[in-house]
Amino acid sequence: MLPIERDIKTALKEHGYKLTPQRRAVIRAIADTHAHLTPAELHQRVRRDNPRIGLVTVYRTLEALTSAGLICELHAGESCRSYLLRRPAGHHHHLVCSDCGQVVDFSDCDLSELEQRLCDDTGYELESHLLEFLGRCPQCQKVTR
Repeated sequence: MLPIERDIKTALKEHGYKLTPQRRAVIRAIADTHAHLTPAELHQRVRRDNPRIGLVTVYRTLEALTSAGLICELHAGESCRSYLLRRPAGHHHHLVCSDCGQVVDFSDCDLSELEQRLCDDTGYELESHLLEFLGRCPQCQKVTR
């Protein structure tokens, strides 16, 4: 078992999940890329080696991995979501091209003052945040010029 699999197995167990062969296949498919994958894309990758794994299994595995904080979920507009294995680099955010869907990760965000003001103004205790910027990448801008 790879070190990352041990970490994932431990995190899943802490959240009440087991590392089943199906979940292991989904995790490997996510870990083998640095791209954000939609559930359908992930399903296609998993089925190359495991043709019997269904799309529902992929969705359930993504739900478990998200719940355990092991994957990063990207809200790419409308109801489309994509996923990436959380890297040791930690917290990051996204720039998303609204035309081609390209995703650029960035980690430089100091929102501590805004978070504190929101807590003071609303009484919330913030646990985390997601930050995504939507726009057009340089390539898509060139196409329409």
